[in-house]
Amino acid sequence: MSVDATTVRRIAHLARIAVSDAEVPHLQGELNAMLAFVEQLSEVNIDGVEPMTSVTPMEMKKRADVVNDGEIADAIVRNAPDTVNDFFLVPKVVE
Repeated sequence: MSVDATTVRRIAHLARIAVSDAEVPHLQGELNAMLAFVEQLSEVNIDGVEPMTSVTPMEMKKRADVVNDGEIADAIVRNAPDTVNDFFLVPKVVE
């Protein structure tokens, strides 16, 4: 796959980047080099390779998925002008 000058201008337009006509050939070469590298990566055999979250083997820290009120409801509504049962009370704005 290769990128032509029209595609470079379209990408620049979509990215809202001002590109002069003199810059188009250089950007075309850069984009073609990136695409060539991606094509090289697709040739790598990754059968049996586990996905990684880090370059060092480690296990992600997990917390229990428990629903609670955060145990600070009183502190949250303490400075509110008006509350009811730990909820903010606001004036009605839609009739």
